[in-house]
Amino acid sequence: MTDVEIEYCVPCGFLDRAQDIQHALLRQFGERLDRVALVTGDHGVLQVRVGDEVVWDKADDEYDVDEVTRRLREYV
Repeated sequence: MTDVEIEYCVPCGFLDRAQDIQHALLRQFGERLDRVALVTGDHGVLQVRVGDEVVWDKADDEYDVDEVTRRLREYV
């Protein structure tokens, strides 16, 4: 099973985006995920990680929930 962490910038107001990603991952992969945790951060962070590996990072990629889901597929 897979543990996913979504770290989001609280001061930037990225909670809605983080929740959108969380909901999409749970809808797509459901019980195949052990957990999809929201982790508070700052300095503009919005990252999706599986273990220590960054699967998607706002700093490098456009915000696209479907792309995040596609990238996570290989880990599930």
